[in-house]
Amino acid sequence: MAFPLNLHIILFLLSSTSISITNGAFSEQNPITLPTKRMEKTTHLHFFFHDTLDGKNPSAVRIINPEKGNFGTTFMTDDPLTEGPEPSSKLVGRAQGMYAWASQHDVVLLMVMNYAFIEGIYRGSSLSVLGRNPPLKDVREMPIVGGSGVFRFARGFALAHTRWFDPKSGNAIVEYNVTVIHF
Repeated sequence: MAFPLNLHIILFLLSSTSISITNGAFSEQNPITLPTKRMEKTTHLHFFFHDTLDGKNPSAVRIINPEKGNFGTTFMTDDPLTEGPEPSSKLVGRAQGMYAWASQHDVVLLMVMNYAFIEGIYRGSSLSVLGRNPPLKDVREMPIVGGSGVFRFARGFALAHTRWFDPKSGNAIVEYNVTVIHF
């Protein structure tokens, strides 16, 4: 049986698409794929992370303290991010999240952190870091796994270098060089 050309096109379109709607309004899949030809940008950021565990107004507090050793010790942070290494340097954002001692045998931290920016074109945008941080290494690399605002769909890496550390208090100033690819 011969079908007119238009009917062949309609049958092809109907057979190659599917619409799936779940119960309720939580999720809907749209069969139409739109081409996206956005240009990706590469951004380099340089800032300093100030982790203060002592004093009247600490920026990091211990929230989990195991009975034996450091393994599992966890800190919640709201650390200032500044333009320069001096604590009085211009504030460009906050490091909000947590880090925990993640190894039973080595000095290794698990970083779960959002770098929320408050300055310039990055104001209201953030980058998310999730990764392994061996703080005794001179330079550590951690993945950027996402972002928001200007950094939506971000991916990249952060290089951390401890500029100053006080073993008595645990306070530290860490220099960050971040490379991010985003739309």
